Amino acid sequence: MTTTPSVTADKHDASLLIDERRRLIREQVQAQGKVTVDELAERFGISVVTIRSDLNALAASGALLRTHGGALAHRDTEEVPISVKQKLHHEQKVRIAIEAAKLIRDGETVMLDSGSTTEEIAKQIRSLRLQSLNVITNALNIAMLLATVPGVNVIMPGGLLRPNSYSLSGPQAVTALQSLYADRLFLGVDSLDPEIGVMTPHLLEAQLNAQMMKIARQVVAVADASKLMKRNLSVIAPVEQLDLLITDKDADEAIVGELRRRGVEVVLA
Repeated sequence: MTTTPSVTADKHDASLLIDERRRLIREQVQAQGKVTVDELAERFGISVVTIRSDLNALAASGALLRTHGGALAHRDTEEVPISVKQKLHHEQKVRIAIEAAKLIRDGETVMLDSGSTTEEIAKQIRSLRLQSLNVITNALNIAMLLATVPGVNVIMPGGLLRPNSYSLSGPQAVTALQSLYADRLFLGVDSLDPEIGVMTPHLLEAQLNAQMMKIARQVVAVADASKLMKRNLSVIAPVEQLDLLITDKDADEAIVGELRRRGVEVVLA
């Protein structure tokens, strides 16, 4: 069927309207820090269904972070609440966690850093048939997931609780780890740049992560592809101190190649 010029023009105009509305939504989110579906629907005089579609499209492009009932500004230097992180790239995080859990052996001591990907690893541990496993973690949510699992002994350092991540950090936590040893560290990564290193938005967390790396025989970074080539406030360590990175199949080939050139084994889940 031949499309008439008027129909083509109408579709073009509609596309321009959508793009302009989404641009304005993005600007409002950046200015306010957060928005709700209801306030956007009222502002633009359209249905909440249409606004949800706009927010989902903007979130998919990385322009903002989708939350229940609205959206948050996406700023690399700010820490994203774990309640939001748990919903981002969830399918990829589960695949990464499945690969990570394959490394765990009976009788080992492993460390799970705080984070939504390491939380998925904890969920995988719950289904492993192990006689004994020691798990060192600074994350309350991970400790709760593993607290009642037979054969799993949970060790937590002290420190300052950060509500955004449910994690403990600070000098007390660093000191508590100095007398411990782990076979393997699963390090949740906020940002990773081959030139700069592994990064986090939180200084005390960076110091704790650096201590975790010192006491681990093997350091395994776990991060979905969205974390690669992002930069953040605090550098934990150069990438050369990683033994292995488990990421997803969407990872940029050039970044993967550079990491391998620097001696980091990379597994694509």
